[in-house]
Amino acid sequence: MILAFETSCDETAAAVVSDDGRVLSSVVSSQADLHARFGGVVPEVASRRHLELVAPVARAALESAVVPLERVERVAVTQGPGLIGALLVGISAAKALAWSKGLPLVPVDHLEGHVASLYLEPDPLDPPFTCLLASGGHTLLLAVRERGRSERLGSTLDDAAGEAFDKGARLLGLGYPGGAAIDRLAGEGDSDAFDFPVARVPGLDFSFSGLKTALLYATRDLGSEETERRKADLAASYQRAIVRALVSRLREAADATGLSRVAVVGGVAANSELRAALPDAKFVPLELCTDNAAMIASCARFVEALPYPRYLALDAYASLT
Repeated sequence: MILAFETSCDETAAAVVSDDGRVLSSVVSSQADLHARFGGVVPEVASRRHLELVAPVARAALESAVVPLERVERVAVTQGPGLIGALLVGISAAKALAWSKGLPLVPVDHLEGHVASLYLEPDPLDPPFTCLLASGGHTLLLAVRERGRSERLGSTLDDAAGEAFDKGARLLGLGYPGGAAIDRLAGEGDSDAFDFPVARVPGLDFSFSGLKTALLYATRDLGSEETERRKADLAASYQRAIVRALVSRLREAADATGLSRVAVVGGVAANSELRAALPDAKFVPLELCTDNAAMIASCARFVEALPYPRYLALDAYASLT
């Protein structure tokens, strides 16, 4: 049994997963409502909330799985990347619990965790495949040839796709988090109403900052009243441009690597238009799209554990190297 913690951003999560990939429990306490008034995640606020929630969430995960702490054989935790203060809360909790029971500890890369969400029962995906990881903080193309390790093919040069959704939603007055709000509103609009650009940068990288600027100029040119009247069309056209960029780059990556099977993970994987545009892709289940600890436990099955007590000096890292 693996007990995992995930506190990289604004979700406090714990999960119990068996070594064969069965999710026995997955508890996620979101802070979205707490940060909505600020239009985005405030790192210090997130860290303090994690401190309040980490123990109750872990207790709830064990109770939901009907697994006593004595049956836990490994503890896993997100080491990075993410908000450094938030990560340290999870690492401190995982260290304390593992040390108190003399258990090994598995530090997990958050991004590899997203990929490992594809390996969970009841419908696991076996490598090799090409993977698009699109979330609020990261947009990556990965070649996955073995479990627990991936090769980065391309990334965003500026905003992540999820961040572009959030910023676009803010420009349209839709609030936070923005991805789901734009997705809902786009269903009422005409995606051909506005011709927003999709940046073409060298290689397999992405760029979304120009798209965000195009939406800003469009709202300025329309004026407040017309923007409000055509908000659904703006949302639909903006979403179409993001999805078009993601899909075309994923197809190019699959052709370049020869890994024709494609998969999509991360928060943006919940987007309905992206799912419709990639009918042949393997999408992570909706409940595992956003940050969760089940994916961290899944990855821990393929990462070497640190034996007791070598992990006491373990530190977090905030960004990709």
